[in-house]
Amino acid sequence: MDTERERIARPAPARASILWRVFTINALVFGTAVFILIVSPATIHSHIRFTELLVLIVGLVVTLIVDLVLLTLVMSPLRKLAALMGDIDPMRPGQRAHVVGWASSEASALAEALNTMLDRIETERRESARRALAAQESERLRIARELHDEVGQTLTAVALQAERESEQPPADGESSPQARALREIAQTIHHSLDDVRRIARELRPEALDDLGLVDALISLCLRMERQGAIQVLRELDGSLPALSSEVELVIYRVAQEAVTNAFRHSGASQVRVALRRGPEGVVVLSIIDDGHGLPAPMPASTNGLAGMRERAILIQAELEIDSPIEQGVEVRLTVAANDEDT
Repeated sequence: MDTERERIARPAPARASILWRVFTINALVFGTAVFILIVSPATIHSHIRFTELLVLIVGLVVTLIVDLVLLTLVMSPLRKLAALMGDIDPMRPGQRAHVVGWASSEASALAEALNTMLDRIETERRESARRALAAQESERLRIARELHDEVGQTLTAVALQAERESEQPPADGESSPQARALREIAQTIHHSLDDVRRIARELRPEALDDLGLVDALISLCLRMERQGAIQVLRELDGSLPALSSEVELVIYRVAQEAVTNAFRHSGASQVRVALRRGPEGVVVLSIIDDGHGLPAPMPASTNGLAGMRERAILIQAELEIDSPIEQGVEVRLTVAANDEDT
């Protein structure tokens, strides 16, 4: 961002306007044509001959062609700028307009205005995403605590009461149907309590807050393996550079979404979760499954993919999703270590 601000603040070199460029080109072209007519031995009779008419037509056509070529060169920066404006993807920040040295002052001013506008939009988008995701995580934490503290405790109390009632000795000395029903109720409540705890952990992973990113990812992988017939391989580097809590949360959420998608939708039998230190201090998260991949064309607006992209934009990370046909999906998140302070 500092580099972009310096580039925008730097005074632009003096450039001629389109008006004067067009005027100069036309003056040069037609002036050259008149000069050639003056110095050439060609003559025109009062009753113009066919050869003379042909020379004039050819000269006019050549003059117009040269004029068109030169004007096309003058207008090309504007066409390229318009094409860039149409191709800009808000989900892929960092795209900027660049004008060549011979571009007009209008093209240069328009490119600078576009770059300034993109800077403001991307900054506001990051801040809006940060506020929205912070509110979302706060609500997740509140719900997780209520599930764990209130619903969990209530279910535990009901389960214990049902177990105590089922253990009361019957009057006839034999286990009554009511006692068996109470034991079944207690077992059902214990299963429901496990589900409540699982949902609470998915809403806000306790391991991330208490033990750190690597242990939270280990817990995520183990939990996903227990939920279904899918093997989760782990390649987690313990010597990662220091990351802010916001960056760690984004990495965890992207991994959680990618592994959950592989578990629910891909039909994969194996998922590989890798977190490692890359060159130049970056941190790279990679999730690869052996499922049937994403449909073609790849969806860009589904909630899961859009959520991962929003989180990547929040910490100015690079998110890549590669899905060869029938060859699974690879989700790769690259985070610069210095992004923790942005």
